Amino acid sequence: MRATKLTALTAATVFAISLSACGSDSDDSNSGGTTAAAPTMTSAVPSTAPGIGGTDMVNFGPGCAAVPTDPANAGSFEAMGKVPVATAASGNPLLSTLVTAVKKAGLVDSLNSADGVTVFAPTNDAFAKIPKATLDKVLADKKTLTSILTYHVVPGKLTPADLAGTHKTLQGQELTVTGSGENFKVGTDSASVVCGNVQTANANVYIIDSVLMPKS
Repeated sequence: MRATKLTALTAATVFAISLSACGSDSDDSNSGGTTAAAPTMTSAVPSTAPGIGGTDMVNFGPGCAAVPTDPANAGSFEAMGKVPVATAASGNPLLSTLVTAVKKAGLVDSLNSADGVTVFAPTNDAFAKIPKATLDKVLADKKTLTSILTYHVVPGKLTPADLAGTHKTLQGQELTVTGSGENFKVGTDSASVVCGNVQTANANVYIIDSVLMPKS
């Protein structure tokens, strides 16, 4: 998770809005619509495998109660574990706004093809904290949106035991996670993990209650 090679980052589960400045990589001055190139997300580090019979496969957090329990439901933990991360997020009822952002950024294929990543995925309620006019502006600016979303993605699959620490994101900046057990805070915004260690075919997902903001 540490040694991931990245090319130019573009736009997808999950995820940081420098909203007061409309993103870290662009503000009102780059509304000219610079189109970012699609990133290559190939990991040089093998994914962290869950421990057999251990706790690495256990989901945690109060938000997990909102995830469908019917295995036939695309948003259930079982169904999400069978598909790559962007596809998995599209079935989760907590993440529909994030999915919209990922599609607008053009990151679906990049995330789905990534070889082991960790995604900090803001809930719909997290996006709802953002004034609509500001959110609409960010969603319309692909370069800014890409910077925001890739700030929510870390190379390699972090288990809860590995989560606390400082990690380099696909956006390029570092992201610090504090806490232990089932209580974690993410970034300078102190976003809480509301449903953690959600497994997809190529990612570990930690659903959070705020959109993260990269430095401008």
